[in-house]
Amino acid sequence: MGLVDFILHIDHHMVNIVNNFGIWTYLILFLIIFIETGVIILPFLPGDSLIFAAMALAANPKYGLIPWILFLVFLVAAVLGDSLNYEIGEHFGEFATRNKYLSKLINKEHLDEAHAFFQKHGGKTIAIGRFIPLIRTFVPFVAGSGTMHYGKFLKFNLLGGFLWVLLCSAAGFLFGNIPAVQEHFSIIVIGIVVISMVPILITALRNRKKTAE
Repeated sequence: MGLVDFILHIDHHMVNIVNNFGIWTYLILFLIIFIETGVIILPFLPGDSLIFAAMALAANPKYGLIPWILFLVFLVAAVLGDSLNYEIGEHFGEFATRNKYLSKLINKEHLDEAHAFFQKHGGKTIAIGRFIPLIRTFVPFVAGSGTMHYGKFLKFNLLGGFLWVLLCSAAGFLFGNIPAVQEHFSIIVIGIVVISMVPILITALRNRKKTAE
């Protein structure tokens, strides 16, 4: 099962996970979100679409998923994942980016974009970055490797995690089972990714314009 196929057809794969693993589904989903937000070398795991698809299943009683438990699982995974990423950045950030082996595992382009985003929006980047695929994995690392105090980071981490999980959960629960959405789920997933990447493109274009001037 390829990663691209898993992301584009995550609704079907979610059904298979629930049918095959039952109550262990909660742990599997926790680990995916935790790793996506907490491990800087794995920013490509699904986040928004996974929460959306899981909550769409939770809205259907036949799958046996409890919405409020799912919400808590995603929220705890998101907050702990970012906290782990912060700690990695604080203790190993400089070493990781300068080491000739570890630096190859870290996407420098995405790291630079996270730096630029952080410089522009400051602490709010922690919360805003939650809604931007790839960037959300690098922002906590940048915060940890910089001078942001953990108390300030935690405040934005909790706020951003709560809003991110709430928005994706509500969207999946309310709209995920609409026939038109189910029939075009792959297109919707792509749309979510494209829309989420708009802030990065705008920031990149502005930075390029300033450099040209």
